[in-house]
Amino acid sequence: MAAGKQGEGNTTHESQRAPGTYRPALTALTMLFFTWGFITCLNDILIPHLKAVFDLNYTEAMLIQFCFFGAYFLISLPAGALVKRIGYSKGIVAGLLVASFGALLFYPAASYMKYPLFLGALFVLASGITVLQVSANPYVAALGSPHTASSRLNMTQAFNSLGTTVAPFIGAVLILSVSTAGLDAVTEKQAQADAVKLPYILLASILAVMALVFSQLKLPVISSHHATKHASAEAGSIWSQKHLVLGALGIFLYVGAEVAIGSFLVNFLAQENIAAMQEAQAAHYIAYYWGGAMVGRFIGAIVMRYVKPGRLLCCNALCAVVLVTIAMLGNGSLAMWAILLVGLCNSIMFPTIFSLAIAQLGTHTSQGSGIVCLAIVGGAIVPLVQGLVADSLGLQQAFIIPLLCYIYIAYYGLHGSIPANPASAAGQ
Repeated sequence: MAAGKQGEGNTTHESQRAPGTYRPALTALTMLFFTWGFITCLNDILIPHLKAVFDLNYTEAMLIQFCFFGAYFLISLPAGALVKRIGYSKGIVAGLLVASFGALLFYPAASYMKYPLFLGALFVLASGITVLQVSANPYVAALGSPHTASSRLNMTQAFNSLGTTVAPFIGAVLILSVSTAGLDAVTEKQAQADAVKLPYILLASILAVMALVFSQLKLPVISSHHATKHASAEAGSIWSQKHLVLGALGIFLYVGAEVAIGSFLVNFLAQENIAAMQEAQAAHYIAYYWGGAMVGRFIGAIVMRYVKPGRLLCCNALCAVVLVTIAMLGNGSLAMWAILLVGLCNSIMFPTIFSLAIAQLGTHTSQGSGIVCLAIVGGAIVPLVQGLVADSLGLQQAFIIPLLCYIYIAYYGLHGSIPANPASAAGQ
């Protein structure tokens, strides 16, 4: 596909082009979303695995998510500036290369059996994923009409959820199911640490190949983010955009809640009063949690063409509040399936909050994307807070933390997502 020329001479808006014009680009991007979903969900396998290898408590184990999602806080704004300078396409290639290097660092981390090395490797890997997020999410939102941006993001994020659904099965086989029978204590720990080498070397290779592929693709150049007639953020500070700021907080709390629940699922299902499962068995059930998000995003991509995104977001958040409450107060299969069904409610939240937050930002879209991606640091903070509560009050009671997050998301969908510009509010 020939790329359009970026500049003042290109006055064609993306919504005016033929519906199939961007199909090849969107198809390529779905592969990208799948891959980083797979990588992110592997953390849910790493947490119980490294918790056992290094004899960690819940708070120490949550440092895995703290380092991974902490990268979003430190890297998102520089990534936004980088993408604004080099463009979305080259930003994607850069992100893939950094992520590939981070995955390779798992090999020496496992060889030396040092927890800080694992955390460092996760930070580098997540830095690459951050650049991908800053590049790909607004790129997808721009590939077509702004009125269907939420729907497109939900569709591509559905493939992200496919990656998170597949990852627990592969992680359980390659990492949690490694046999250490007959080994002494020291050798057993080393064997458990070495179990991460193969999956992450494979990931590094796949990411490097993807970088090569994307460097050769002729993706369309997006110009609407550089010149829009009705953008509410054309003048003044981007921080004056209330829907962006509240949306960034929504992303912070949503990612935090989603990651916190996924991080504690294996340990939650292992509790005697819930399901009393072994870790390897419980890991398979993580797929139900992330699989629900995948199914919900495919459905949401269709429903959102007829229902206002903000209202659907509010409805999903309120359902999540009910389910988390049941998981906190219930026992056995009722509590187990309640917490797993939260994944279905999560489905449309990230892409919907993201697209609502960056709506009508005009030339500041890449900067706004960086701010929203910076808020993904919620995946570092919220699980750590839940870990502290779990160590103090108990694991089941600690789910009060994601419950509070979903209450705010319901507010954002109903009211906080409406831009100050009346013209843009109509589509919310």
